[in-house]
Amino acid sequence: MEKTQKLIWRALAAVAVIGGLGASGYYHHSHFNKNVTINGVKVGGLTSEAAYQKLASQKRSNDVYLNGKKIYEGTSTSSGYTSADKAKVTKVLKEQATILPSAKKTNYKLTPSELDTSQLSAMKKAIKVAVDKLNQNRVMAVDAKAVWKDNKVTVTSPKKGTAYDTSKIQAELSNQLAADSIQLTAKVKTPLTKNSAAVKKEVAALKKLSNKKITYKVENKSYTLTSDDIITKATYQNGQYQFDTAALDQEIAKINKAQSTLGKSFKFKTHAGNTITTSAQGSYGWRISTTKATKTLMDALLKGTTSVSAKADVYGIGYNTCGVGYGTTSNNGIGDTYAEVSISAQTAWFYKDGKLVYSARVVTGKQSSGDDTPTGVYYIMYKQRNTTLRGIGDTGKAYASPVSYWAPFTESGCGFHDASWRTDWSTTAYVNNGSNGCVNMHTYDAPNAFNDLSVDEPVVIY
Repeated sequence: MEKTQKLIWRALAAVAVIGGLGASGYYHHSHFNKNVTINGVKVGGLTSEAAYQKLASQKRSNDVYLNGKKIYEGTSTSSGYTSADKAKVTKVLKEQATILPSAKKTNYKLTPSELDTSQLSAMKKAIKVAVDKLNQNRVMAVDAKAVWKDNKVTVTSPKKGTAYDTSKIQAELSNQLAADSIQLTAKVKTPLTKNSAAVKKEVAALKKLSNKKITYKVENKSYTLTSDDIITKATYQNGQYQFDTAALDQEIAKINKAQSTLGKSFKFKTHAGNTITTSAQGSYGWRISTTKATKTLMDALLKGTTSVSAKADVYGIGYNTCGVGYGTTSNNGIGDTYAEVSISAQTAWFYKDGKLVYSARVVTGKQSSGDDTPTGVYYIMYKQRNTTLRGIGDTGKAYASPVSYWAPFTESGCGFHDASWRTDWSTTAYVNNGSNGCVNMHTYDAPNAFNDLSVDEPVVIY
């Protein structure tokens, strides 16, 4: 009998314990443990609904503190919680639920549906200002870095510092944005090590540059450029390559010296069969742009392209900045279609595909006043019918001269045109009675010359 009673008491005690645990478990599954906070707001002992109501009623001061010191005075806003956030609070309640009471301090971060982020930019700026001030007498850490040079990739050693890491502090700001006031702690920047994932990524990216060859086609010539010819030094950070291309600058300079025509004299065979050297001051010609060539060749290097053309890399001066005459290799770069003007002979000749198609007596710029037609090799900028030429003459007076045919070849206003007002067409008229720099033509010659000329056609003046 006594044994039976003991068993009964034990059974009752077990039931009591189980019942107590059940009751406790139920309570702590429907109420937050006493030291739980959400975004810094105490919700201990509250149900999910009560916790939501408390969170929703909170005001955010938006003040920002760094190391306990206020660095930003915020403008107060509502919490940003809406009914859509109730489910989020319930989810947090389930996560923290225990069977027995827990005194563990836990802060859950929950982003409200309508969180006001309008002050975020100003907060980040305030952090930067504050950290920059703190860092004035501190040493910046130096990350390990991969460097490409001489077809090899090496990694520099990191250097520890004492300066604070602005980006990390700003990242922590984003994590605390929903809190009433934001409490940040300055952290010293930790440099990237040689074995970090970021540096390993740099090494892999830079190794792709080594031992490459690209054929660079310039008109009818080809140049083989290696990685070393193109790159002096390279790094790869934040997903972007940075290049020192001093080596390529030298290669492009060599190519321009050998082939470009812009700003150079031309060997030219005149109508009479004499070979002359033109003035180098003309606008006709092309040159390779180092900037454009760098982009073309670096893109090819990164894409694995083995051959590229220089055509898109050339530039010129004057009306057409794309470069005139690229691809023209005959007649020393002038080609077989051109206009020839002899100042001493006061005559112009017009050639098409190497054949003379027209010639005419002309009057060029007034020599005595310094308004000479400029010598050198130029190009026809455009062609225009029935216009009025305006400018200031050598006497200082403005003029307005209507013309029927106009084909300019300098930006200063020199070109071929008819001159119906001219009466002196002698071969010496240009000395004291010449034009303001243009090539004057008889009214009966101008239409033929105009029709024979084409845009970008070279004009050789000597």
